[in-house]
Amino acid sequence: MYKRKRIALVGQPNSGKSTLFNQIAGFRARTSNLPGTTVDFSITTVKMAGEEHEVIDLPGTYSLEGMEPAERVAIRYLLEREVDVLVNVVDASLLARSLEFTLSLMELKIPMIVVLNMMDEAERKGIVIDIQKLEEILGVPVVPTVAVHGKGIKELFEKLDDARVPEEIPLQLSRLLREEINKITEVLKERIEFSKFPIRFLAMKLLEGNTSINELVEVDKDVRRMVDQARAKIMEVAGKDPHDVIHTLRHHTALSIFEKVAQVKRGRRKELEYKLDDILLHPVLGYFFLTLVFLVLFFLVFKVGAFLDDIFSYPVDYITGLIPESFGKTLLGHIVGGLIDGIGGGLGIVLPYFIPLIFVLSFLEDIGYLPRVAFLVDSFMHKIGLHGKSVIPLILGYGCNVPSVTATKVIESQRDRLVTTLLIPFVPCSARITIILALSTLFLGPFVGLSIFIVNIFVIAIISAIISKFYKAESPGLILEIPTYKLPSAKITFQKTWLHVKDFILFAWPILIIGSVVLATLQYFHIDNAFNYILKPLTHGLMGLDERLGVTLIFGILRKELTLVMMVQALGVPVEAVNQVLSSNQIFVFLIFITFYVPCISTLGIIWREFNLKIAGISFLLNTLVATILAILARLALSI
Repeated sequence: MYKRKRIALVGQPNSGKSTLFNQIAGFRARTSNLPGTTVDFSITTVKMAGEEHEVIDLPGTYSLEGMEPAERVAIRYLLEREVDVLVNVVDASLLARSLEFTLSLMELKIPMIVVLNMMDEAERKGIVIDIQKLEEILGVPVVPTVAVHGKGIKELFEKLDDARVPEEIPLQLSRLLREEINKITEVLKERIEFSKFPIRFLAMKLLEGNTSINELVEVDKDVRRMVDQARAKIMEVAGKDPHDVIHTLRHHTALSIFEKVAQVKRGRRKELEYKLDDILLHPVLGYFFLTLVFLVLFFLVFKVGAFLDDIFSYPVDYITGLIPESFGKTLLGHIVGGLIDGIGGGLGIVLPYFIPLIFVLSFLEDIGYLPRVAFLVDSFMHKIGLHGKSVIPLILGYGCNVPSVTATKVIESQRDRLVTTLLIPFVPCSARITIILALSTLFLGPFVGLSIFIVNIFVIAIISAIISKFYKAESPGLILEIPTYKLPSAKITFQKTWLHVKDFILFAWPILIIGSVVLATLQYFHIDNAFNYILKPLTHGLMGLDERLGVTLIFGILRKELTLVMMVQALGVPVEAVNQVLSSNQIFVFLIFITFYVPCISTLGIIWREFNLKIAGISFLLNTLVATILAILARLALSI
């Protein structure tokens, strides 16, 4: 009889595990987390050959050591939840190293399938793998896949019923090590009533000195005393910690398996990758090409955005011109006008720059360049008091600040995570980038827009250095895997871009339209003047802007895209005519303020959830203060 299976995908980062999951889920997934944790994992339900299964994409992890939050979540899920099939996704192009993790997973005694992903990459590297021989050695089904192209997924589901609990692969343990593990295992069997818990796995973790196992099971003092004595005995005989002994044995076993099942013929592609990394990761040339890449990105988005802007804006401008003739200055006319402005704001202002920006960022991520950026700027991050892992959340912030804050979970140090979170709202998200690109394209020129991004980077570095003075701590070095270069699947890149665009259409655009209608209503009853009057000391007094822009700053907290739409609506002119109301200096000051101003309400909400209300409040005040100071300095500099 058919039984719905719970399938857990586990693998090391950059193994293509999430790509495989996305191919299975078709981007229809929900997120969840274990009680007491903040690390998310994705869940989807899939129907194959008339059978429905639940698939879980657990966080990428290099080991079962439990030293990082992602590792602890993966271990807890596998040991505390009912997992029917464990699918270990392995990077076939890095098989020798990946098999170490596979050997650790086999100790969990869960029915298992090994997925050899990135087989195309392995072939390009000259690696030929004997699948049948690997199956015989591991004792579990092995399925070759190329997840990025959807190859092998059907075969994976066809083998679900063949998943087997793997037999223990001998690690060539010394007699002493084997005896001590057996002793601890026997004692634990008598003292722990937990039928699903793999006792031998627990015994090895205790012997290795793994403290994170305490979160999973409680062990009494007598057992701990016995473990300490065993550890001391092994250290005396072997001359090193039992953890290092077991890890070394697992490493040698993985290499031995690799030598038996794989043949390596060094190819030109691998040599080309090494030569390319010699340039892109060079301490001098690397920064030159980093600058060049982002310059190309900037001008590409700039040009494509300007082209799309002309196409999208024409129908909106035409319809907007008909409103006064049809409705006059009635309340209905204001509401219809606000509705058209909201629709036109998304269509003619946001989407032209948003789409190419997200597409290019997705392409750089998929091709393997963004992790290299993180590696390259690691030393710079340490100089401003941050951990190297802070680079990736900050880069993600250029897309959206919300997932960027969530991504700080990979940072072990709470201090580094807090500092990174306070810096993320200063990174211009795609909405703020859209505003910068739109206004600079129309009125200031690309080099002025580029200068704002350069200033932004320097300001973030200065703020980081200042915050780090108040939260002093030594940040460890960056351990980051550099993935192989891959030619991205056009389908996947377009799907990722569509995900962001769909999110804008379903969530951000309705807020734009509603906000625009509300502002139009406020304008009809002249209530907007009250908001402008309250904020006049800031907008007109300190920054020298048109006082009508005060209301736009309030609406901008809801969604950053609203700022530009509200600006146009508040001034009562089309976006192309903004320079008839504001001078170039005022537009520049406005852009500086918006670049550093308060994060949107979604970002504040995620900071509140991940930390607390106090930290969200600090973020709000810090951004407002910095934005105001910089806008005043920009005004003074331009008036000299």
